[in-house]
Amino acid sequence: MSLTLAVSAADLKWSPLPPLPDERGFAGSFAGVSGGALIVAGGTHFIDKMPWEGGTKLWYDTVYFLDEHMGVWRRGRNLPKPNGYGVSITTPEGLVIVGGGNATEHFRDVFWIDNKVELAPLPKPCAFMAGCVLDDVIYIAGGIETPTATSTMRTFWSLDLKKTDASWQELPPCPGKPRILACMAAADGAVHLFSGAALHADKDGKAEREWLNDAWRYKPATGWEKLPDMPRVAVAAPNPAPVVDGKILVIGGDDGANANFEPKSKHPGFPRDILAFDLKTQSWSKAGEVPFSLVTTNAVLWKGQIVIPGGEARPGVRSPQVWQAPLK
Repeated sequence: MSLTLAVSAADLKWSPLPPLPDERGFAGSFAGVSGGALIVAGGTHFIDKMPWEGGTKLWYDTVYFLDEHMGVWRRGRNLPKPNGYGVSITTPEGLVIVGGGNATEHFRDVFWIDNKVELAPLPKPCAFMAGCVLDDVIYIAGGIETPTATSTMRTFWSLDLKKTDASWQELPPCPGKPRILACMAAADGAVHLFSGAALHADKDGKAEREWLNDAWRYKPATGWEKLPDMPRVAVAAPNPAPVVDGKILVIGGDDGANANFEPKSKHPGFPRDILAFDLKTQSWSKAGEVPFSLVTTNAVLWKGQIVIPGGEARPGVRSPQVWQAPLK
């Protein structure tokens, strides 16, 4: 669902909602709206040590929903298994969870969180991809097939939710480099794909990132076209990007400037400025800042506001904070 409302992007006023009921918070969670409730499900955090200290990343199957009348988070029925870093798609019929994975494998599973209607599995296991929905069609771009992959999938898939027996269609991929952790948005009859990171194997055979600031648009009738490059890299910015006042808002994201920052425990966090892509002029500008540093999270339209629930505040450190910006 694209988040489109008539308010100036620079006038968004951010304030906190009740924090998630876990003091560490989560990164890579799924989030959206189902049955009118704000849902946050799954994700990861570290409980013993930070990753550079040999800490173990834990994966969760917990589901929380915000009881707006009580102003508190409550537990829902768990996910089928611990999961994170897939795609969250909110539709009028509810929240769809796409792919994701855990420490040892990535998943093909696609399912409604509160609906027994079956959905077709992905063509291949996939996590760390981007996604959005346009005209009841889910679009998924990029990702990696396994947790240890050193190259990114050059994929672009679609699933038509209007067809009860639909299967995933393999579409022409983005002409740019295949990527993980891109930002996507549906607006003006097109899917937009921004930033992300390409992968290659370093000298030790481990995945190394190439930071991308390119921008692309896909129209179902005409295919892909290149857009002006972004002012900076914005890896893992909240998805899907909100559309406000005719502009797609890429909120924060990791620009890679502090990728090798030392000491890691003093990392300053990620950029807080909002990059705005004007759909009419096809140009980029800045549209204010946010009072938080959160990546690998979602942007959810809920009850007339944009909600950013949790995420990674700096490398290894998650946040239970939940932020809202009313759109009126």
